[in-house]
Amino acid sequence: MISLTTAEINAWVVAFFFPLVRILALLVSAPPFNNDGLSTQLRLLLGLAIAMAITPALPTIPEMDPASGMGLLILTQQIIIGLAMGFALRLVFSAVDMAGTMISNQMGLGFATAYDPESASQTSVISEFLGMLALLIFMSINGHLMVIATLVQSFTVLPIGSGSLENGTWLNMANAGGIIFSSGVLLSLPVVVALLITNIALGVLGRVAPQLNLMAIGFPITIILGFSTLLVSLSYLSMPLQELFEFGLRSMMGFFVIK
Repeated sequence: MISLTTAEINAWVVAFFFPLVRILALLVSAPPFNNDGLSTQLRLLLGLAIAMAITPALPTIPEMDPASGMGLLILTQQIIIGLAMGFALRLVFSAVDMAGTMISNQMGLGFATAYDPESASQTSVISEFLGMLALLIFMSINGHLMVIATLVQSFTVLPIGSGSLENGTWLNMANAGGIIFSSGVLLSLPVVVALLITNIALGVLGRVAPQLNLMAIGFPITIILGFSTLLVSLSYLSMPLQELFEFGLRSMMGFFVIK
């Protein structure tokens, strides 16, 4: 008859459950796994499969009672680490969404919205289009596999029970949010500049020929020119997007500071 001690059971629970918590926290927050198209059951099965595959190769976890105060503290830390890693990658896609919002507002299509399954909210149609394009590029370069590989590597760089997060971690996370604005502006810059020049030209035309109805001719012109510029610039978006994805993957572990 096989007999197990409480210490052995606790060691097995800690060795499997703590990594599983970090994995599930990342799957809930990181694109493309946070898409509403993936059911909760599917995320849970994927998390269990990843945990079962990587648990034997993980660094040794200190012995502890998972129900003790220290165990609950480490459990909370794993949730925070997983969510923060997913948040770092989500910043990249938020930058793409912001670029689409800026383009939509300049084109006069800010009122045209569609449901975005990633953010579970109404977004502009240009944001939805650019977001789907970015997601397809991310999947085409095996970004989803890179996310899982980075997650597995995190257990070596940030071992379970190795220490607590310092205040610098939260400062790094806050500073990383600046990529939403800087990269969003850079991605939308060609279309925004073209539409800005168009609006200036329409303003000058309105002063030269006040009898023209600029509301009637300006709106179609900005839409046509906006889509034309966007069509031309699409072929040049792949490299900036790949650089953004590389930044997101590096940031998944780059802003953690452990005591």
